[in-house]
Amino acid sequence: MAQDGSTTRLCEAVAGGPVELVLIKQHVTSAVPAIVREQLPGTQFIERITSLAAHGQVLMDNLTYISLDGLEPAIEADLRAGTLPIGHLLARLWVRRERITQADELMDRLWDTVGQPDAPATRAYRIATPTAARMVIAETYRRGMLMDRA
Repeated sequence: MAQDGSTTRLCEAVAGGPVELVLIKQHVTSAVPAIVREQLPGTQFIERITSLAAHGQVLMDNLTYISLDGLEPAIEADLRAGTLPIGHLLARLWVRRERITQADELMDRLWDTVGQPDAPATRAYRIATPTAARMVIAETYRRGMLMDRA
């Protein structure tokens, strides 16, 4: 859980190649947990729940809130399309990850959708750019991260 680079690239390294993005749910909303409003600017957000998978195994589940306030149009279009892992989109930006503690509401919301609560394998953080915070992410690593590619 100390890894602080792109979790997409981490999953690709474990899988030995590209990973599949499974879009479970995505929509624009203003109804977000209080912690999202505390961490991100604006009133409209993309709520996105995804899994990254490879070789028939889930590597991780993610709940992401993306502030639409001031987001670059090209990145917004790619996010709304829901076809790329966020790690690939973030490669276009300079970003910093900032750990969020006391994120139980985010974890509960993620687990209510994907099941299998696993607190020790879960973390939450905020993605900040030089101009503003952009995303809040809660992620749970799954058994697929232990895959044997032999």
